[in-house]
Amino acid sequence: MSAMPAAVVDLPQPNKTDRVYLHLRRAIRELALPPGAPLRKEELAAELGVSRAPVSEAIARLAEEGLVEVFPQHGSFVAPIRAADVREGLFVRTALEAEAMRRVAAAPDAGLLAALDANLAAQGQALADGDLERFYDLDEALHGLLFGAVESPRAARMLDAARAPLDRVRRLALPEPGRPEATLAEHQRLVAAVRSGDPEFAAAAMRVHLAMVGAAVERELGKIEEAAARRA
Repeated sequence: MSAMPAAVVDLPQPNKTDRVYLHLRRAIRELALPPGAPLRKEELAAELGVSRAPVSEAIARLAEEGLVEVFPQHGSFVAPIRAADVREGLFVRTALEAEAMRRVAAAPDAGLLAALDANLAAQGQALADGDLERFYDLDEALHGLLFGAVESPRAARMLDAARAPLDRVRRLALPEPGRPEATLAEHQRLVAAVRSGDPEFAAAAMRVHLAMVGAAVERELGKIEEAAARRA
């Protein structure tokens, strides 16, 4: 995967448990580990160069987020995509991110706007290159910049937990014809709304963007439910 620009992310070095957790979480959210995939602790420990303890701790954290199901004596498995969890995640995300936009737009910061502009330019280049993986990372980073500006770590953790079940379906929806280009246009409107200095306009722009995300997600959920019905 292409390296992300410096303006996009700057995270501290994770410990062993965090490293395993982030590795598995990303693999699950990107569907490299699909629903139902077994998580074998011995194999994961060997693959990641750690003992079983960090793997067990990481799996427990993922289970709390609803991304993994643990069955005593039977093992741990990637959780299925559940429509109710996805819709609840979008509900929570909309509430939190719309309020964040309201607060950020009330006092637009020049440094934040410069970082957002750089991110948008990188998104445009990723689309020109046909690199949807990079575009997806930049999409997440743009939302991270906006929400991070309110400096509320507890709310950020709540948002991340809400996104966990939602992002797998968003990953499926992103390649939908025209959706990446529409997403970029929506992101451009988000940044313009922050620059306007109008809190209510900015909050409305985020709600519209996430409503479009929700529409794409619902189309994917429909496909998942149809496939499940055919297998039944």
